[in-house]
Amino acid sequence: MKTKPALPTIRRTLAARSRIALIRADFNADITTSLQQACVTALQAAGVPAARIDRFTVPGCFEIPLMAQRLALKRKYDVIIALGAVIRGDTFHFELVATECARGVMDVSLRHNVPIVFEVLAVYHRRDAVRRAGPNRLNKGLEAAAAALALLTQLDSLS
Repeated sequence: MKTKPALPTIRRTLAARSRIALIRADFNADITTSLQQACVTALQAAGVPAARIDRFTVPGCFEIPLMAQRLALKRKYDVIIALGAVIRGDTFHFELVATECARGVMDVSLRHNVPIVFEVLAVYHRRDAVRRAGPNRLNKGLEAAAAALALLTQLDSLS
């Protein structure tokens, strides 16, 4: 099993002034809520104040790109984090939702020049999503926080 790296170091002043939008898909809420909790806990542990993490909920992953676009247009956030879980069923719907969500988020990121951390689980079995959202260091919400912190530091060094 892979071990996860520690959270990247971020200057306290940068963490304290950063604005983060977190979009969570409500479909498969038990999984996405766990991702969100791990992500927010890690961001706060790195010094991002709770008041600077705005949380938004959309019905499902297909709606994430539209919310990301609306938030990007506000020019208020330094990074956006997208959390969701798409689990394969008996139809092609899984592929459509997962693919279009990823494409939509990338389009928004590039069009509006805002970093979007994409942590939408696309898995074949529910047990795989549960494993990736468990109450442990393998929770992908931690990876989302780590990516956001790294991006904040890297992009700040360019300005």
